[in-house]
Amino acid sequence: MNIMDAIAERHSVRSFKDDRIPHEVWDALDRKIDAVNRESGLSFRLVCDDPAAFDSRLAKYGRFENVRNFIVCAGPKLPDLEERVGYWGEGLVLEAQILGLNTCWVGLTFSRSAAKRLLKGDERLVCVIAIGYGATQGASHPVKSVDELSHVVGEAPTWFKRGMWAAQLAPTALNQQRFLIAYEDGIVRATSKGGPFSDLDLGIVKRHFEIGAGKENVAWA
Repeated sequence: MNIMDAIAERHSVRSFKDDRIPHEVWDALDRKIDAVNRESGLSFRLVCDDPAAFDSRLAKYGRFENVRNFIVCAGPKLPDLEERVGYWGEGLVLEAQILGLNTCWVGLTFSRSAAKRLLKGDERLVCVIAIGYGATQGASHPVKSVDELSHVVGEAPTWFKRGMWAAQLAPTALNQQRFLIAYEDGIVRATSKGGPFSDLDLGIVKRHFEIGAGKENVAWA
């Protein structure tokens, strides 16, 4: 599976099997997280066999079952922290998919206190990513059309269309896809229409768009 396959096949999963993640898979993902932390300045942490963050009423309300592994998503207190977490965290989500794992971004329906005990210094917790072997591979959801999600002045190049295909499949809070990607004279602008975790969503969408379009083609406004 390559990263474009991962974008196409990734679906959010909330119920997981008891299967343990093999050491070689865990180590591969942990190395990827270390590399992302060095490059981004953020603090992602892989947590194994710790059900505390999902042993709560909130998790049951969110219909999570048997979540024993997760990634803590945190970082320094920056104005754009949530967007950064979305951008870099989605890279980890897709890497996990390539490794045969399933994931789900979780913003509210988990125990924040259980996750916060894993932070260091004055780090700020943004969210977590549930991870493991899914009881199913998840299900696709209806997506908005490219016309609804983009605004183009002039003729859009082929790479922009590829980017929009990937952006359509980006996970967003409540599957609402409250974003707009505009193109004019070679410049791309991504904006949020607001809503819960809109900045996090924007980072995720930008990552998908860059992968589909080719990062070398994208000049963000």
